[in-house]
Amino acid sequence: MTILVTGATGAVGRHLVTTLLARGAAVRALSRKPDDADLPAGAEVVAGDLADATTLGSQVFDGVDRAFVFPAQGVEAFVTAASAHGVHRFTVLSSLAAAKEFPRDHGSASQLHHSAVEAAVTGRTDTWTILRPGTFANNLLSWAWQIRSGAPIRAPYLASAQAPIHEYDVAEAAAETLLSDEHLGEAIPLTGPQALTRSEQVAIIGEALGREIPLVEIAPEEFRTETAQFIPEPVMKMLLDYWHDTLTVPDVPRPVTVVTGRPGRTLAEWAADHRADFEAA
Repeated sequence: MTILVTGATGAVGRHLVTTLLARGAAVRALSRKPDDADLPAGAEVVAGDLADATTLGSQVFDGVDRAFVFPAQGVEAFVTAASAHGVHRFTVLSSLAAAKEFPRDHGSASQLHHSAVEAAVTGRTDTWTILRPGTFANNLLSWAWQIRSGAPIRAPYLASAQAPIHEYDVAEAAAETLLSDEHLGEAIPLTGPQALTRSEQVAIIGEALGREIPLVEIAPEEFRTETAQFIPEPVMKMLLDYWHDTLTVPDVPRPVTVVTGRPGRTLAEWAADHRADFEAA
C-alpha cells in the first residue's frame, strides 16, 4: 500500500510524511519542486501540481491506494485525476468553518473554499475522511516579526479566546485515518486542548522565549487600517468576526484524542517547538 501525500512540504504535510514513514507506510510525496522538497530519504518524491491535470499522470498514481488531500486552489483537478487512475480513498484537510456551526462561518472565505474542496472529494467517492481543524497555532507566526524586533504586538480583541491546534496533531490525526478505515465517512472537528485568550497566547510565547512580549490592544478598525495591505478583505472580515464572537463564546475544545488516542499538544509545546521562529537571528 502506497499513500500519496499532497502539500507534502507544508507544515502538516511534512510531519505527516515523517509520521507515516515511522509507522512503516510506503509514502509518495507530490511536490511542484521535488528537488527542493527536502523530505526524509524514505519518501518517494514526484513532480506534480495539484491544479494542473497535465502533471498528474501514472507516475503520480501508479500503486497508490489512498491519498491525503491538501486544500489547495484547483484541487478538483487532482481529485479527478486520482479517481481516473483508480484512487478512491481520501483523507481531506478542511476547516471547521466548513461545518457552518456559527453564523459567521456562512459565506466566509474559509467556509466557501473548504466546502468546495470537500465537495470535490465527496462528490466522487464514498470512502473519505474529512479533518476539520479550527484555528492553527501556526497562525500566531504572523506575530513573529514584531516579536523578533522587540516591537509591540498591536491586536484587537485581546480577551477573545481560541483553542489553537498544533500542526503535528493534525498530521498525526491524518496518519491515523490513512492507516486504518476506522473513520470512513466521518467529518471530524479538531482543535487544541484549551481555549486561551489572545493575551494568554502572547504570554505563552513569551514564556517560551524567556521574556515579556509587549502587547497593545487596538480597535478593530485600527487593525484593519494597519494591515489592509497584507490581508485581503474577505480574510480580514473572517478574522475580525471570529475574534469578536469568541469574546463572549470561547472556542469549545475538540480533542484530537478521538482520532489519535493521545492528548493534543498544548500551546506551550507549540511555542517551544517554534522558538527559533520568534528569536532574532
